[in-house]
Amino acid sequence: MTIAPKHAAGSSGPADSRAVELQGVRIAFPMANGTAYEAVGETNLEVRDREFVAIVGPTGCGKSTLLNATAGLIKPAAGNVRIFGKAHTGINAHAGYLFQQDSLMPWKTAVDNVAIGLEVAGVARREALERAREWLSRVGLAAFADRYPHMLSGGQRKRVGLAQVLIRDPKIILMDEPFGPLDAQTRLIMGDLLLDLWTADQKAVMFVTHDLDEAIGLADRVIIMSAGPASRIIGDYTIPLARPRNMADIKSAPEFHEVHREIWNALKEEVLKGYKQAEKLS
Repeated sequence: MTIAPKHAAGSSGPADSRAVELQGVRIAFPMANGTAYEAVGETNLEVRDREFVAIVGPTGCGKSTLLNATAGLIKPAAGNVRIFGKAHTGINAHAGYLFQQDSLMPWKTAVDNVAIGLEVAGVARREALERAREWLSRVGLAAFADRYPHMLSGGQRKRVGLAQVLIRDPKIILMDEPFGPLDAQTRLIMGDLLLDLWTADQKAVMFVTHDLDEAIGLADRVIIMSAGPASRIIGDYTIPLARPRNMADIKSAPEFHEVHREIWNALKEEVLKGYKQAEKLS
């Protein structure tokens, strides 16, 4: 089996089949001394509609920065962000964003936390609450709708966060290490839940993770970023694993180990570079 790097950005399909296009995007941040730190060098990336793309790389390589540029939270120093074929600036209204840290309001119950996204969009409270309870049921929390965040486990709070994002029916889902704080067993459960939800209603997904097993188990493609500064994409791999998938069972497949070995061989050197750079700064 050959695991080949996939297409270059802009190489396939009509414009409306490309949910996200980063075209020559470069991202830099001003420093206190008047210079600029180039976090991401010139980068091209395409994510098709209904495609699940995972992004891996060393700590501090700009993975989250790419998500933030796609979300419209930061403006690239150069290049263009295109959403469904159209040049885009400002906040990306097509995207829902699930962060690593909880974004739940502690004074609101689970159902209120999920409903609020609809309420601020003008949906009547009664309808918003009804739909929120339906989403909590979909993520397995029907019995916990009236509990406050401090009464929920870490995994349960992540389920509420998923419902909070998905209830708005975004066309693009951005996920920044959403399962990072969870224990290994809960991560597997959350991975299977995410796969079930994505299979039922496929969206374009950009999923940042440090866990290569997780990336391969979830994604259609895995993108590798180099160590910074001026991080860039150095690998784009198609994952040749059939769907539907189970996060635990899939690790026993020979294809999983083959693709894992090939991607890790490309990623390992960049991770070591990242550690050395961190040591120099410490």
